[in-house]
Amino acid sequence: MDVTMVHNSETCNAKTLAVKDALYVLSGKWKLPLIVALMDGPKRFNEVQRALQDITPKVLSKELRELELNEFVERKVFSTTPVTVTYELTPYSMTLNSVLMELEKWGTQHRQRLINNRRQVSIPAS
Repeated sequence: MDVTMVHNSETCNAKTLAVKDALYVLSGKWKLPLIVALMDGPKRFNEVQRALQDITPKVLSKELRELELNEFVERKVFSTTPVTVTYELTPYSMTLNSVLMELEKWGTQHRQRLINNRRQVSIPAS
């Protein structure tokens, strides 16, 4: 963290607005996992659903549509018989790489902390 940054009402409001904007676009429990699921290349709808396991088709469809509107995912329709539809990440979605890496790192640390704390609680004092 940059300690030379000025902390005042204006910078605080600007930061709050930026975080709110990011959360608005990426809100919900499925958007970031969906982006991660598409990182290894284009997938068809059922492939994405299998990768995410617990997501319903209705929710997946809604999430994909919202990610497409926000330019993170591209839907491609191929004129095959039957029609083939794939979903893939756009170059813009790569701007989330550092965010996803930090979330993964923090999530791993948090899970380990909880596991360690539970072990300490369950170990009887001698």
